[in-house]
Amino acid sequence: MAKDQKKQPRPKAETPKGFRDYFGADVTERKQMLDRIAEIYHRHGFEPLETSAVETVEALGKFLPDVDRPNAGVFAWQESDVPGGGSGDWLALRYDLTAPLARVAAQFRNDLPSPYRRYAMGPVWRNEKPGPGRFRQFYQCDADTVGSASVAADAEICAMLAAALEHAGIARGDYLIRINNRKVLNGILESTGVAEGKPADDVLRTIDKFDKVGEEGVRQLLTTGRKDDSGAFIEGVGLAPEQAGPVLAFLTSKGADNAATLQNLRAAVGASAAGAEGVAELAQIAQMLAAMGVGEDRAVIDPSIVRGLGYYTGPVFEAELTFEILDDKGRKRQFGSVAGGGRYDGLVERFTGQKVPATGVSIGVDRLLAALRAKGLMGGAEPGPVVVTVMDRERMADYQAMAAELRAAGIRAEVYLGNPKNFGNQLKYADKRNAPVAIIQGGDEAARGVVQVKDLVLGAKIADEASHEEWKAQPAQTEVARADLVAEVRRILG
Repeated sequence: MAKDQKKQPRPKAETPKGFRDYFGADVTERKQMLDRIAEIYHRHGFEPLETSAVETVEALGKFLPDVDRPNAGVFAWQESDVPGGGSGDWLALRYDLTAPLARVAAQFRNDLPSPYRRYAMGPVWRNEKPGPGRFRQFYQCDADTVGSASVAADAEICAMLAAALEHAGIARGDYLIRINNRKVLNGILESTGVAEGKPADDVLRTIDKFDKVGEEGVRQLLTTGRKDDSGAFIEGVGLAPEQAGPVLAFLTSKGADNAATLQNLRAAVGASAAGAEGVAELAQIAQMLAAMGVGEDRAVIDPSIVRGLGYYTGPVFEAELTFEILDDKGRKRQFGSVAGGGRYDGLVERFTGQKVPATGVSIGVDRLLAALRAKGLMGGAEPGPVVVTVMDRERMADYQAMAAELRAAGIRAEVYLGNPKNFGNQLKYADKRNAPVAIIQGGDEAARGVVQVKDLVLGAKIADEASHEEWKAQPAQTEVARADLVAEVRRILG
């Protein structure tokens, strides 16, 4: 070999930064949860939609390339080998599931029913700095209605979200869907005399801090500023006290029930037409939810909800899990939000030039799965397959026949396909697979027409708790006729 030819280093076997691998239980538990949610969506008349993982950057909207290669927000690249020369389209992995829906609604508007009701589940990719619990690829689960301006569509989404959470395993009383309306926020801004643009955005961002800093904290942030817990001074928005008044009246308008909250909101928005329209829509949503059997213990009007300042145009909602968990430091805290959404009437317009009303919700798949595990509803060790061990290589067909019979009876089963020379390694393999049962048949058992059926769960329990004499008696291993193999395994599995 020439001296200048260096040996190529082996590639590192590591997951790229910001990504992760999903194994057995992670995949099956997520699928089980999404299947339950899809069942509710389907029951409400929503149709599944799968779009390409790749969209044009132009279709995604806010990530148009202004440099040689866009590197913020999305994973994008430019097509090459364009016929006739020139530059090709910029393509990107989808950032969310809503932008592809807007493209589909515009592209197939003459073929799709209107309103169009769809749900979608799948991975999305964001080219952002990863951190603890923050990944560049994650799953979303969306349901949207495109083409209906009626707040009945918003109410239906909220009711469907409640049913989906419960069907996934979140008990009634462990969650609350909180609902607000962007039009009410616009009315409050009108009453303060704050113009659109940065001043209005600053006020809205301050409103969003109400849960963290409380009424007095928001008052300070809206006016002259405040010191945070570390002693650092945070500059205020600069409103006069009389301008901050309507905002604080709005934030503290949550009453004992929806009727009281709505009454307080009417007073808070004053003479604003936009605000009054928003309050009227909230009243309709509350009425329709009650008619659908969704009480205020499940969904409630809450003025403190602020979502997607530049995105949502009407009702907004957020599903919050109310039970407590322990954080990394052993402190109790409320689990928090697992889903959110609202009305966005401007997204499809980008393609068509015409207003197309839409509303929808997105469930954080990983967040909801973590909540179910925190409640002990998922995350237990899942039983593996029955393992048929191999005592004689030349009788592999007999072992495969046993596995096939078990599978035909609806029982997960596999034949050990490693080196069968060391039988102990086969049982170690069965243990690593979390197998509940092992099937054993050597030449002697085959000649007598029997098999040994080993209950591995009982065997492990005996090994931990029984005396040496009890262990030697091998109560976890039973000899049965070959014809009774399926029946015996069924008995053990219960």
